Amino acid sequence: MIEPGKGTASNTLRIFGRAGAAPLTVGVEEEFLLVDARTFKVVPAAPLVLATAAGEPHQLHAEGTRYQVEIATPVADSAATLREELGALRRSLAKAARMHGCRLLASPSPVVALDGPLHLTDDEPRQREQHRRFGSLTDSLVGCGRHIHIGTLDVDSAVAVANRVRPWLPTLIALAANSPFWQGRDTGHASWRAMAWSAWPSAGLPPHFTSTAHYRRSVQTLLGSGAALDTKMVYWDLRPSGNWPTLEIRAPDMSPDIETAVLQAELSRALVATALREISARQPAPEARDDVLRLARWRAAHDGLEGFGLDPYTGTELPAADLAEALLGHVATELAAVGDLDHAATTLASLLRNGSGAHRQRAAFARRGDLTDVLRHLADATEAF
Repeated sequence: MIEPGKGTASNTLRIFGRAGAAPLTVGVEEEFLLVDARTFKVVPAAPLVLATAAGEPHQLHAEGTRYQVEIATPVADSAATLREELGALRRSLAKAARMHGCRLLASPSPVVALDGPLHLTDDEPRQREQHRRFGSLTDSLVGCGRHIHIGTLDVDSAVAVANRVRPWLPTLIALAANSPFWQGRDTGHASWRAMAWSAWPSAGLPPHFTSTAHYRRSVQTLLGSGAALDTKMVYWDLRPSGNWPTLEIRAPDMSPDIETAVLQAELSRALVATALREISARQPAPEARDDVLRLARWRAAHDGLEGFGLDPYTGTELPAADLAEALLGHVATELAAVGDLDHAATTLASLLRNGSGAHRQRAAFARRGDLTDVLRHLADATEAF
């Protein structure tokens, strides 16, 4: 089984020229669906809602389709600040949505089938070209994820850290699993979004990079093969950001409650801090085989938090709850160093006790066998600030 990490906390690391005198920062992007407040069907109301919402343009903006809106928090150096920003931005969008007869839905999937053709973002010709080249793959653009940016990191540091964070991506997927329903049916997976999104040729687990040059060659191979229009389409679960000096963790589903969002950010920041400490100490990284990680990713998406997962290093089947607790143990030193350990432990315990988002969606459906109850549950949970 995975052994919790050991070592001395340090916020004064220097790696590849990065002077880390201050704690690592975190920023979060969250994607939401807009649904009709009466029927709960997705509606292409994003332009109206964004025009009404109160907020800075770079914090509230459009996504790939007109069914979606996105928030991007300012850079935060503490979990408390991040929580405040997430709440304020969600409230602004939810209020604007209500003004246009809609509700905000923190759902990785539309749950029920869309009516009519896909409504792509009007002012993005790039989306049209995406649809022309990739066809039905663009149907998965309606899925919503949470992207967590950890900084400040230069590209060399981000690549080196990514190799050590990569084995924990399946556990992050299991913790956030919240998309059991897709196109009107139960998919048999806790995170169908993770499966649907990995159909893109530029998505899924990133390679293990032997160097920054290797990383750059891999990106160029994606572009040259036609698998990506541009670097924005490097959809790996984990990547150095193309726009910011951060490592971007893209694997988790979107989930309604803010505390789970904060937990994901806390764990992500602590994973990066732990990796930096290990690299600074020249501590060898355990080998995680690509075939085992691929299977671990699928098992996490299938079982979520309630079932089983695979140890990313050995491939041994373990309860997903044990893997989640092992992750907490691995990063406990760095969580404690910035005051996040108590919140992370309490929130994880609540998730293990009350069930994942996928579990709660299925419980809502089981009461009457009506997917409208699932959508109402998601909307109520999203707006429970």
